[in-house]
This record gives sequence, C-alpha cells and structure tokens, in this order.
Amino acid sequence: MVLGLTNSGKSTLTVALSDRLGIPAVHLDQFQHRPNTNWEPRPEAEFAALHDAAIVEPGWIIDGSYSRVMPQRLARATGIIVVTDSLATRYRRYFARTLFQKERAGALEGGQDSLNWKMLHWLWKTRDSIGKYQQLARESGLPHVFASNKRELDALYAEWGLTRPWVSTGQAG
Repeated sequence: MVLGLTNSGKSTLTVALSDRLGIPAVHLDQFQHRPNTNWEPRPEAEFAALHDAAIVEPGWIIDGSYSRVMPQRLARATGIIVVTDSLATRYRRYFARTLFQKERAGALEGGQDSLNWKMLHWLWKTRDSIGKYQQLARESGLPHVFASNKRELDALYAEWGLTRPWVSTGQAG
C-alpha cells in the first residue's frame, strides 16, 4: 500500500514499484472517478466493487487512501509506504501536473484536468493529515517506510533500484 497526501508522489512511486516488481499498479483515484471527466466521482458501490476486485488479485501495489475501504485492503497488504512532502511542494506539483502534464502516473483516462478551487482547498485542508497514515502504518504490524520529502523519496528510489516513469513533458515524474 502506498499512502500519503495528495500530490506527494504516490502514483509515480507506485508505477516505479510496479515496473520493478512486475505486479500491477492500481491507482484508487482512477476507481473513484469516471474516465474522460474532470474528476467526476463514480457511484460509491461501483468504486467499492472495483477496489475489492483489485485486492483479491495475487499481487498489487495500490496508491491512494480512501479510508472507507482501507480495512479490507490493509488485511491483504504486505507492507505500507507513506509518502508526503511540504504543502508548498504539493501545490507546485498540482499546478505543474494540471497545466503541463497531459499524461502522468495515476491520471484519469481521457482526463480533462483543470485548476479548481476544490483541489486547492483539499490540499490546504489535508496539510496536517500525514500523522494518521504514519500511525496506521506503525499500528498495522506490517513492514513500513516513510518518505517525508524529495530527498527521502529519492533515497528510496536509489536504494530499491527504481526508475521514475517519464511524463509527456520529458521530465521525470
């Protein structure tokens, strides 16, 4: 499980791990939202069914939190990575990915991203939420790793022999 705050690098890390380990990457945002939209939510039952179908597979790396379906995912997980970064960095990533990255890890198929106040507010609202994910990881009894900034995340990439997927702008994600 890859948990953390919005725009902290979870999806990019998930793809890198998937590539390295040869197991499917699953982005919960793609289950929660309809393709070919600007993040329009799916019905809750449809989201839950997609989630539950993914976790019964023999191998997966899932990024995203969605605490309402966390218990069943946690029961099948073999480890947890918690990723975050500063609020300023996460705002910068939001602007960069929305304005310049038409293809990126975790994006919606046919996504129609546009800047919106809802996301800006969400980033602000969740700015201090990382402690709950770290506590969950500690209390889970599962192996866990925390990466709290770019330097620590870069160290994980190096230590684990991971390569960041390239995005359409030609820069590493």
